Amino acid sequence: MAYSFQSRTDTDLEFSASELTGALGDSVTVLPLVVALGATTSVSLPHVLIGFGVFQIVWGLYYGMPLSVEPMKALIGLAIVGTLSYAELAAAGLVAGGILLTVGRLGLVGRLQRVVGEPVIRGVQLAVGLLLLEAAVDLSLGNIPVAAGGIAVVGLLALLGYRQASVLVVLGLGGVAAVATAGVPTPAIPELAVFPAGSPSITAAALEGTVAQLGMTVGNAAIATALLCGDLYDRDVSADDLSTSMGVTCLAAIPLGGVPMCHGSGGLAGKYAFGARTGGANVLLGIGYLALALVATGALLAAFPMAVLGVLLVVVALELARAAFEPIAGRRALAVVLGVGILGLVGNVGVAFVLGTIAFWLLSRRS
Repeated sequence: MAYSFQSRTDTDLEFSASELTGALGDSVTVLPLVVALGATTSVSLPHVLIGFGVFQIVWGLYYGMPLSVEPMKALIGLAIVGTLSYAELAAAGLVAGGILLTVGRLGLVGRLQRVVGEPVIRGVQLAVGLLLLEAAVDLSLGNIPVAAGGIAVVGLLALLGYRQASVLVVLGLGGVAAVATAGVPTPAIPELAVFPAGSPSITAAALEGTVAQLGMTVGNAAIATALLCGDLYDRDVSADDLSTSMGVTCLAAIPLGGVPMCHGSGGLAGKYAFGARTGGANVLLGIGYLALALVATGALLAAFPMAVLGVLLVVVALELARAAFEPIAGRRALAVVLGVGILGLVGNVGVAFVLGTIAFWLLSRRS
């Protein structure tokens, strides 16, 4: 049975089984990255989950559709692998939020996309995927039998047609193991504080990460998501509006302990594939995140098996790398993707982004 009411956008908000399963489509990439971030940095996981919960609900109600709210993968990935500290991550997110809010209000998103070029954006995706894969292997080697078991579960579920859900199943198994070790946590409301995990620090690494992230955000989280809103939901949502809402999200959430967040075409497509058709999916998922925030204790996180975390990151990394090549056609574009990805892995993602942009511009002029 579904229950519904009218939202401010004149679109029904439904609360049904399909909306609930659809909500899981956005958590496939959110939860593994958030748990990994909590396990490898000083971030406060309860505050991070509250940020996701609140803004899932906010944007679901505002847009009246199951819009995704995801981590900014380039910045989160760099923090997980140790390239950025939490203080630098927070600073990068605030800078990115300010820029996204500004360009969205000024209607400049489309112009930025034309300057950067999609192959460069996909190259950054590939670089982050490779960096996460490197970290995943290191974590998995800590307990090879557990990692092998996790990979076997993922493989079996993929063969049965549940590839996307496999990540949540492995995450759940890791959670059960953590509870068995640390015990059932006592629910607790996180403390309300400004920058509870530490003050932001603007460094060269933070600015380089911001530059790389903005390329991905403009292409995937703004322009591609706006197109999908029309394709999947027959809704006219502009890329500039999405940029503005992402800027608001970062600037509001990070000071209260959240992390850089964005919309995303992958999360939106995932929600649709799992059955979500209204903003009710966001409300349900937001409530779920808020409930998790009450029990996401440090002891439970410390007991989470690192080898299982490695398996989760392998899946996320491979998905990022796969998505980097899907829309690319032509040898020149492929060369840019590979060049940016490899340079980002062995060197610096920010530098790779800048050099890739220059190379793309030069190749475009020659053609």
